[in-house]
Amino acid sequence: MPLVAWCAVAYAGGLLAGFGLEERGALLIAVTCAGAAVLVLRLRRSWIGGVIAIAAGGVLVAVADAAHERGCGRALAARRQWELTVDQPVDEGDIGRGWLSALGCRRRVTVFVESGRGAPGERLALSGRADAGDRSIIVQQGRLHALGADALLPRLRARTGTRIDRIFGADAPLVRALVIADMSAIDGSQRDRYADAGLVHMLSVSGLHVGIIALALELLGAALRLPRAPTRVTSLVILSAYVAGIGAPPPAVRAAVMLGVLLVSRLRQRPTSRWAILALGGAVPLVVPATVLDLGWQLSVAGTAALVAGGALVRRVVPRSWHGWRRTIAAGVTISLVATVTTAPLVAWAIGRVALVGPVTNLLADPIMGLLQPVLFVALCIPISDVERLCADAAHALIAAFDAVARGGAAVPGGVLTVTPSTMSAVLAGVAAVAALVACASTRPMRAIVIGMSAIAALVVAPIVRPDRPFTELHVLDVGQGDAIALRTRKNRWVLVDAGRNWLGGDAGRSTVVPYLAHRGGSLALFVLSHPHADHVGGAASVFASLRPARFLDPGYVGTTPAYLAALGEAARDHIPWQRVRPGDSLRVDEVMLTALAPESTWVAGLSDANLASTVLVARIGTIRFLFTGDAEAPEEEWLLTRDPAALAADVLKVGHHGSRTSTTARFLGAVRPRLALVSVGAHNAYGHPSPEVMQALRDSGVQVLRTDRVGTIVVSTDGRHLAVEARDERWSIPDRAIP
Repeated sequence: MPLVAWCAVAYAGGLLAGFGLEERGALLIAVTCAGAAVLVLRLRRSWIGGVIAIAAGGVLVAVADAAHERGCGRALAARRQWELTVDQPVDEGDIGRGWLSALGCRRRVTVFVESGRGAPGERLALSGRADAGDRSIIVQQGRLHALGADALLPRLRARTGTRIDRIFGADAPLVRALVIADMSAIDGSQRDRYADAGLVHMLSVSGLHVGIIALALELLGAALRLPRAPTRVTSLVILSAYVAGIGAPPPAVRAAVMLGVLLVSRLRQRPTSRWAILALGGAVPLVVPATVLDLGWQLSVAGTAALVAGGALVRRVVPRSWHGWRRTIAAGVTISLVATVTTAPLVAWAIGRVALVGPVTNLLADPIMGLLQPVLFVALCIPISDVERLCADAAHALIAAFDAVARGGAAVPGGVLTVTPSTMSAVLAGVAAVAALVACASTRPMRAIVIGMSAIAALVVAPIVRPDRPFTELHVLDVGQGDAIALRTRKNRWVLVDAGRNWLGGDAGRSTVVPYLAHRGGSLALFVLSHPHADHVGGAASVFASLRPARFLDPGYVGTTPAYLAALGEAARDHIPWQRVRPGDSLRVDEVMLTALAPESTWVAGLSDANLASTVLVARIGTIRFLFTGDAEAPEEEWLLTRDPAALAADVLKVGHHGSRTSTTARFLGAVRPRLALVSVGAHNAYGHPSPEVMQALRDSGVQVLRTDRVGTIVVSTDGRHLAVEARDERWSIPDRAIP
């Protein structure tokens, strides 16, 4: 690839590394890269040194951008008056997304409209979580303002969305995704179906859709016998307006920039490398560094690179004597295979699956999309009812055909692989994918082939030779108002207690727990359910489907929530051994000894509240003890105190019921005597958790208290004798218990 493309890849790679690592690690990588660049430049004066230096610059930009975001978060949190601009109109009782602005800072937020309507200039009473860096704030009241371009694009996008709903009816959710990049109305099962079929990248407007519209406009100009140069300029102007009207998503911006560069090069009659055009089109992170984290942008750039490399491969391997349909099919299959290989690491990392049927389904879906996208474009550009109705009818048939391809692809046995790559696996797979691109595009591919095969070999060997870890770790995941607590052994096996909550169209298991565990590597040796309430079992089915624990411990309380029934059903389908929790039972997972203290079956039989049947578990590592209490309340705590109070002693306490005043009684706290208390709780939850009285009692007892709503995910590590804590990129030791 030309130098400009290598530089773009290096910069994007540096940004990804900078955003993906903690600040100290990112700075270490930047310094190392800078030193390596200086060494290469001094010894060889090679362009490789410059590329490495650009990668180091990307890391530094990411770190600086993250620091700026944290500063903005603190500034917003310190304010009590903000300006709010929503993406689209929202009514009373609706949830919307928008931008919170104060003191020159802007932050993306989710708001719930308690009263009023989300129209510009109207005062609203709002509540909801506003992500403000490393803390959360609540929007009490704000006024919507028309803030120039910041408000213009959302209003245009909202107006287009309203027209789509009116014109396309039941097909509107899919059309919204294809036209204005709004996937919020597509339900989870439909997204899963398209992911299984390898077509999920088509559910959001991207370079493919913009390119189809550009081609259709150029063909229209040719059919009308219009001059070529004015037609191309007019097409670019129309596409620019279209991209602005849909809110300028990064993939569409990339495509528009590439088309603009290509147009200028043709008008100037100056041939330009396809790789250089791609590099310029993918340069959005130069303006907005966080764009590099956008999956749509990543897939868009990777897919376009695959198109360029696949085209080069077609010109080399497809016989020149093939013409017509033979050459078209051969080229389509070749490019689809290259695109599948190139995007597989990204899809596996973000979605947790790789569609093996992708090359075939894409080959079938591409011509349908080639007809569908211009029809949608015409319907929105010509506001005449007859034209809208005609386009809606034509689009319905094409959408049905598109969905049929997705259904057929998703139904193919073995057509999709469920994968949960670790960070190292994803990096190695990414190296192999880039090597495949270089091999396809190069006339001398052997070096790239050797690098790619070496990365694949390392990908296979790495899990086998993984060394033991020096510490056992307890991870209290930030899943909002719910629990998800993971123990990581030194042999890199996990014990998961609960899996967070669920909501309409998703759950914490899929969105948080599975990626968190999978990206860190290792297997799930045991899943323990504290009790069958939705904020604890909500993500269990997703965890079972993706991570397949070797065993499932259940307190045995008969729950009827859909999430609990889904978890039992998934466990049965995956043949995961189920076992009831029995007090006194012990189980060893590597160096961790787990002992169940509650609940007892006779105690559970007479209960009407699942909280009182919570699993209470002690994990012992050397002399260190962790106590997990689920949502156990005062009656169950009293039962434990009556049975064996000495067994409750622990260094670390997971505070019961999210810190509710119904738990953690004075007698119970006196028996546990923890040094560290961990509270898993959602910011500004409707229950008022945690109770100020409980928090004060913990502080009065000399206990360090950490809450996920304030510090995010908490990691406690131990060597069996000492404790250390990591939260909010800070690490400190917990003092040993004083000897009386």
